Amino acid sequence: MTSGSDVESNSSEDSNFNRSINNNIELLEAKINDLTTLSQELLTEKLFLENEVIQLKKRASRLDEEISNLRSPPLIVGNIQDFNGDYAIVRSSNGTVFQVSFNQRIDPVLLKPGARVSLNQDSLSIIDVLSDSWDTLVTTSEVIEKPLIRYSEIGGLDSEIMKLKDTIELPLKNPELFEKMGIEAPKGVLLCGPPGTGKTMLAKAVANATNATFLGIVGSELAQKYIGEGGRLVRELFDLARDKSPSIIFIDEIDAIGSKRLDSSTSGDREVQRTLMQLLAELDGFSSLKDVKIIAATNRPELLDKALLRPGRFDRIIEIGLPDYQGRLQILKIITKNVPLTNGIKLESISKKTDGFSGADLKSLILESGMKAITDGNAKISLENLENALIIVNNQKKESVFGDPSALYG
Repeated sequence: MTSGSDVESNSSEDSNFNRSINNNIELLEAKINDLTTLSQELLTEKLFLENEVIQLKKRASRLDEEISNLRSPPLIVGNIQDFNGDYAIVRSSNGTVFQVSFNQRIDPVLLKPGARVSLNQDSLSIIDVLSDSWDTLVTTSEVIEKPLIRYSEIGGLDSEIMKLKDTIELPLKNPELFEKMGIEAPKGVLLCGPPGTGKTMLAKAVANATNATFLGIVGSELAQKYIGEGGRLVRELFDLARDKSPSIIFIDEIDAIGSKRLDSSTSGDREVQRTLMQLLAELDGFSSLKDVKIIAATNRPELLDKALLRPGRFDRIIEIGLPDYQGRLQILKIITKNVPLTNGIKLESISKKTDGFSGADLKSLILESGMKAITDGNAKISLENLENALIIVNNQKKESVFGDPSALYG
């Protein structure tokens, strides 16, 4: 017979065993849940890494392609001279002419004389047609943002400003007035005078006052190394001006390409003369300049070729000299408009003491006195600052470097 104590002992053992099994089951279920969560996290991370590997492979492929392009030989820029469907005659950038083949994928309509193309460095075959038919130097000459200079900010040049308006602005704004009068509108104006008198500022004021396309270039940029390149730039400059007419071309320091032609000259001089002849042809040639006006500036008019100065090319020559007393006073008022001055300063007195000063000299005078006031820790320019600056500027004008250039060659 089984005693009661034995039954209770067996029952207790069964209960403990069941609890142990249940605990183990719960632990296993918890571990399974943890493994499931970990598996999902690993799967997500695996997908993320696979996607990142794909992106890195694409980037590596692009970089390999870019490196390959960088290692490839450069292309030569040239111009098509003639095209007959089977081959093309091109002039390379160094002026040499070649008969070459072309990429068959290029539309033959684009392969017309005058088009700029890229050439293979080895075979010189045409690789592609460049979308921009003008030289970079020509396209970058266009002034996109108007200068801030206005006519009201230029002092002592009232009569010169009126002549410039009549020659440049009036034909562009009211061309019918010249048609009714039965005369041809002026083509251009030449600004000449000593350095620092405001020639370039006048051109900037014209660009600000008109809605015409403004193309600005320095004469030295048109002087090129290879034969025919300077003439090509002049031709493209005027072609761009006609294409974007009404327009104004401003050639600063025109004496760089417009100097007198001499019998004895070097090869470089002859190339400059070819550029000048192309400029003469554009100013008064077969192509019309109806809505294109030219402004040129120089401080050495005695160097210019006579053919450049005759009527029909530059119809007006405006001489901009050193300002007189009233002109200097007007310039000083404009310069010191936003400059703090002490009460003891009279601009009339300063204008009398600055005889022979150009506008640039007067600006240098105010700048020098302002720097002196800042050095002394003053908030305003004093009369003493101006007098000291006047001595400095006068001494600079007397020195050979700032004064008469003939003293440099004594």
